[in-house]
Amino acid sequence: MKNSKNTLCVVGASGLLGSNILKEALARDYTVHGTVRDLDAPDKATFLNALPNAAENLKLFRAEMAEEESFNSALSGADCVFIACLIPLYAGPSGKPARAMDDEQGYAEIIMPTVNGCLNIMRSAAKQGVKNVVICSSTSSTNPVPPVPIKNEIDHWSNENEQCRAKKYTSATKTVMEKAAIKFAAENEQRLSIILPTGMYGPVLLPGHMNGNPHIWLKSLINGEEGRHKKVPNDSTSMSHLHDLAALFLAAYEDPKSSGRYYGVYDSWHWQDIYAELQKILPNMKMPDPITEPPVAPTRFDFSRRDSLGVVMRDIPTLLRQTVEWIQSDPFKSIK
Repeated sequence: MKNSKNTLCVVGASGLLGSNILKEALARDYTVHGTVRDLDAPDKATFLNALPNAAENLKLFRAEMAEEESFNSALSGADCVFIACLIPLYAGPSGKPARAMDDEQGYAEIIMPTVNGCLNIMRSAAKQGVKNVVICSSTSSTNPVPPVPIKNEIDHWSNENEQCRAKKYTSATKTVMEKAAIKFAAENEQRLSIILPTGMYGPVLLPGHMNGNPHIWLKSLINGEEGRHKKVPNDSTSMSHLHDLAALFLAAYEDPKSSGRYYGVYDSWHWQDIYAELQKILPNMKMPDPITEPPVAPTRFDFSRRDSLGVVMRDIPTLLRQTVEWIQSDPFKSIK
């Protein structure tokens, strides 16, 4: 599947993950079509066009996922489309929080804009003859009720009705979107892979990404300020390094036998263990208040499908240290 003459389309090219997929594709000498919502935004195109191999192999296009036809030019001649623009919505257009909505409003304003946007891109891809699709979703779509000791991507799905009953419309979005994408791909003979990450660590490519999690709260800890939590949550979270995640996306495309869902995380750790590890890196950091109850067990995964893609993932101590040290290097100091 890998061919330096192939053209790949990255939708959401200026996003946290999309920009890293784009960079990895350029490093592998692909021709890359990247879509952004605003071609004139200086804080986006300038940085993407400065990446290695971008001058020869990158072309940016303006596209908006609510407008199906806007993707036609970017997808023309592409062998694969990477859909990395499906950012979680936590509030509606009016600013009303998703958790304050009823089902009708939650579906209309939180769930369906993402589902319809994904299908718009896939429809445009089908019309342009693009037969390979890789979508970024989330581990939140693999939380069965009742919970299981070890989750896998094939057997375990979240129940969108249960998620909506719990007012978790943002999480339900990924479940509904994946099912709609799988149905569309089957009907249109597209090979579909879905990568399921959670927390994304490591170097970012655009200065604006420093204002999002986890980089913003890690920077606060580095500066001696309070981080993400005042008290350690009695919960776990899953993590991956952006470079490894981008490699997973390319591996899912390059292996012609790959399709279906793949976890995009190294593993899940309890927050108290994450903060303990960070304290080894930052001995003087402001620690959140400890939990006072027994810690819950971290989420456990079956990673056999992820590992079949052949990407070696950085472990959590490594990705935490590398991210902290990268932030400490003040990577965007030249543009301040």
